[in-house]
Amino acid sequence: MRREGIALVLSAPSGAGKTTLIKRLLAEFPHFGYSVSCTTRQPRQGEAHGKDYLFLSREDFESRRARNYFAEWAEVHGNFYGTPLEPVKDMLRQGQDVLFDIDVQGAAQLKLTLDEAVFVFILPPSMSELERRLRGRGLDDEATIERRLNNARREILEARWYDALVVNDDLDAAYDALRAVYLAATMAPARNPRLVEEMLAR
Repeated sequence: MRREGIALVLSAPSGAGKTTLIKRLLAEFPHFGYSVSCTTRQPRQGEAHGKDYLFLSREDFESRRARNYFAEWAEVHGNFYGTPLEPVKDMLRQGQDVLFDIDVQGAAQLKLTLDEAVFVFILPPSMSELERRLRGRGLDDEATIERRLNNARREILEARWYDALVVNDDLDAAYDALRAVYLAATMAPARNPRLVEEMLAR
């Protein structure tokens, strides 16, 4: 009895540890699908059309956007990026889970386009700890750190509409919580619509 796929959507402010948690999730559950995004930026060296991105002209992207082609889209540094909706829907219909690592604006769009999605927000234990982590990375200057902290405050206010909140205070505990959210989603009746009828027919 094959269940329907889950779109697992993860968001977090910079420095909350989302990337580390995603790596652990993919190491344990490597079957997550990947949707090739569209972009209007120029290909970088080594990037292949259809593998890394679908490279589109700005006119083509805007035409597709007008036809509701994208599950979500954004403009970043003057270029458009978007996730095609139908390939994601196809994977979900085939029982393939799909992982999205996305900001709160993209997640808000997915909330409207993907009924199947489960939304998880990764929180730092405190703003002071988030600041400590950002400074400890040694990657950013003072202005960038302040901008990241201001962005984090705005993003965290959006966390209230997510389905689950995971506080990354202890990495193992945070991963256990994320794993539990994912596994619970796989058992939801909406993801297993024929399970009861098939069991009763035996």
